[in-house]
Amino acid sequence: MAQSFPLALDLGTRTGNFRRALGEAPAAAQRLGTLVEADLARPLLPRDSRHGVVADEERLPFASGRFSLVVSVLALHAVNDLPGALVQIRRTLAPGGVFLAALFGEETLTELRQALAEAESEVEGGLSPRVSPFATLADAGALLQRAGFAEPVADVDRVKVRYPHALAVMRELRAMGEANALSERTRKPLKRVLLARACTLYEERFGAADGRVPATFDILYLTGWAPPEAGPKR
Repeated sequence: MAQSFPLALDLGTRTGNFRRALGEAPAAAQRLGTLVEADLARPLLPRDSRHGVVADEERLPFASGRFSLVVSVLALHAVNDLPGALVQIRRTLAPGGVFLAALFGEETLTELRQALAEAESEVEGGLSPRVSPFATLADAGALLQRAGFAEPVADVDRVKVRYPHALAVMRELRAMGEANALSERTRKPLKRVLLARACTLYEERFGAADGRVPATFDILYLTGWAPPEAGPKR
């Protein structure tokens, strides 16, 4: 029998894409009751959200065992303490509840990371963190177990997106709100000569014959259940 979810949480909802995707899947939507949409700041919540909540993923303001489903779509890669956030999510799930997540993985933006690192080493004689670290597939599965999820599953899908040039990659990342947020990052403005060298290296190393460049995105898919109080194994 298909499982129903009376109360669900969309953690890191951003523009509410999960809710909109449900609108295109009536069979799935019928199994979902109330959907709470949560994000770190009020401006990030969808304007049309009926149940919007400002919440920090690392300090969720919800009672234990509150939700039958928690989903997070491309948000958890940005938390400071991923193990702690997973523990918080596990705590909010009712017995038998389900956790589903997608987050960026290890090889995400590997081309940009390599180009910036080599360019900065040439121009500045040293390196500063420019691209956030991302979890590996093995780490993600282990963290689910550590957080107390039953029957955890972790998988990865590698997507390569093509852009007209390296600057287009950086512009889109900024438009997505995915600019460098690392606390250890340099506070100095990025020099034009460094940027130009990074773009040249990016296009020389990874560019295709048609002049376009790829950007890799590893999407980690995580699934876990809150252990049931009693009854047979799921």
